[in-house]
Amino acid sequence: MEQHRTRPAQYGPRRSRAALPPQGRGGAAAGRPVGRTAGPGAGGGTARAAGGRQAGRPAPSSAAREAGARRTLPNPRLTGLGSGLFCAAVMVVLGYLDALLFGASPTVYGVLFVPVCLLTAVWVRRGDLLTAPVVVPIAFAVGLVTVAESGDGGLGGRLMGIVTALATEAGWLYGGTLVAGSTVIVRRIRLVRRRRAAARNRPPG
Repeated sequence: MEQHRTRPAQYGPRRSRAALPPQGRGGAAAGRPVGRTAGPGAGGGTARAAGGRQAGRPAPSSAAREAGARRTLPNPRLTGLGSGLFCAAVMVVLGYLDALLFGASPTVYGVLFVPVCLLTAVWVRRGDLLTAPVVVPIAFAVGLVTVAESGDGGLGGRLMGIVTALATEAGWLYGGTLVAGSTVIVRRIRLVRRRRAAARNRPPG
């Protein structure tokens, strides 16, 4: 006879996995800290560290402050030809202003010539330093055309007026040239000292 295989009956109700409530599922995630929160001491420590770094920085020296102030000022670099054209153009403009405002006074023209010589010597580039004392007397003579007496109005009278102005205002001419020459000498000495210091600090190769 065939024996029918029968499964043994399972006693008791079958246990089904009940779905956890949302609170139960999120409980574990909620219990975990999302990120590390900075305590009250963390901000203070950062501030103290930043304050310590700032306190450790050295204060800017006077040379650095002077260099920063020097950068804010106009500092062009003129070639030898450019310095001559600059000085001559400025003296012509100042001569016209002198003739317009002061009745072509040679003394006013001479006074204005001195600071123009100083600017020309300061703004000429290092390679053309020796040209500044040469171009300023030429610029002085060029600007005199606007303030010199014309005499009878002809070319000869104009030339005589320029020669007379050069003779009478020679003091301002020499003074402006001396200012330009002194400025150039000072700049040249400083340039030589910088080159020697750079050569001294250069590591031996």
